[in-house]
Amino acid sequence: MISCFGYLRVSTVRQGEGVSLQEQRSAIEDCAHKRGLIISEWFEEKETASKAGRPVFNQMIKRLRHGHAEGLVVHKLDRSARNLHDWAIVSALMDVNIVFHIATEPIDFTTRGGRMTADFLAVIAADFSRNQREETRKGLYGRLKQGLYPFKAPLGYLDTGRGQAKAPCPKNGPLIKELYALYLSGQHSLRSLHAEMNRRGLRGFSGKPVSLHGIEKILSNTFYHGLITIARTGETFDGKHKPLVTKRQFAQVQLIKAGRSGPKVTRHNHPFQGIFRCGLCDGPMVPELQKGHVYYRCTSKRCKMTSMREDRIERALLSQLSEAEFTPSDIRQIKDRCDAGDAHKDIDANRRSVVARIEACETKLARMTDLLIDGTLDKQSFESSKQTTNFELSQLRGQLDLMPNPTELRNEQAEYIKLFSSLVDTYRAGTRAERRELLQNAFCVRHLLPGEVRLIVNDWEDVRGEKITQKSSKLLIAA
Repeated sequence: MISCFGYLRVSTVRQGEGVSLQEQRSAIEDCAHKRGLIISEWFEEKETASKAGRPVFNQMIKRLRHGHAEGLVVHKLDRSARNLHDWAIVSALMDVNIVFHIATEPIDFTTRGGRMTADFLAVIAADFSRNQREETRKGLYGRLKQGLYPFKAPLGYLDTGRGQAKAPCPKNGPLIKELYALYLSGQHSLRSLHAEMNRRGLRGFSGKPVSLHGIEKILSNTFYHGLITIARTGETFDGKHKPLVTKRQFAQVQLIKAGRSGPKVTRHNHPFQGIFRCGLCDGPMVPELQKGHVYYRCTSKRCKMTSMREDRIERALLSQLSEAEFTPSDIRQIKDRCDAGDAHKDIDANRRSVVARIEACETKLARMTDLLIDGTLDKQSFESSKQTTNFELSQLRGQLDLMPNPTELRNEQAEYIKLFSSLVDTYRAGTRAERRELLQNAFCVRHLLPGEVRLIVNDWEDVRGEKITQKSSKLLIAA
């Protein structure tokens, strides 16, 4: 009797939980009994055969080549291969006298006609696999165009069933919001944020704490602000799911990750860590504890900047914060300047321009649909134009979301005036985190120089990211 390997395969782990593997085994055992074969060893795999590289299959082929068995038995031909590369490997075995049996198909592989029949079946299996991938891809793109995410929900969301948008997870959803808020506060590096979210109870799908890489992926995933991005192709789609963060928050996080916000706090959480930079070389001023006092020094070895003690920086800050507070006259001048400037007009004009382009895209989509119904436009051209227009529409809507609203602008102007009207009281009453936030919001430049601290007041329009004619005031603090 001929010793053979028995090969069982299903495409997914989920299929492996059914009866398919048992049915394959039974069919192979019946075939072996009828044809006088002995199954010396079984090889079981839960991998698709559409692509080459199955580990169990490769191990079995290697052992067949080394003479560990005289033949191979499979349930159907497509169980062994659904791509022509793997079929070529199986076919080559027959050229070195390894017998091949298909339990459900009486093909004689010792004849030219039998080999040709098997080759045809292999081509059909490969074509079926390619067609299945194409149809699956069409279905996925159809869902994406509807704003639905056809894959497993990201952390912070729940799968709600086929054809339904992902829903925020009541447990992890709020924690994702906290994660973004903490990172935007400027108080955390990725490592300290990872430790903090672990402490707060953020857990992955396995129930284990989210890794550092997982935290970084969450901060980079556009899904959380409502946009579905396909990493392989770079395509984006407007999602129907409820965002956990705003587009503006997401954009600010990307700037921080890119290093444009300066260094983050260390585990000691010194009050001015990441706040001041060297006034000579613009390098970061880092704190270090020496003889019971915290000193801030430049990290550049070639820089001539001397260190400065933390308590002296604190005293200088309080002195200058008092001088920097707005008087009633200052407030009137700021309001008059903002009212007379073109900032609001420019914002309104830009918003109207973007809104007009959005309306033009929506009109174009409606017109293309009418042309398709009338038969003037073929379906292929319609789908191509529709995808391009939808992409442009998505970009415009995202641009509109990031543009400042005139009402919000006026509210922020009032907050800016309120902040600079009581700088000292606000600073003294705040927590360590609130004090850091005040300094970051109030001063766009914070430099330490030998014997002095240099601050440049953040103009209200600079806070909005839009430059206006008036320059910020330079404040030099003798230390």
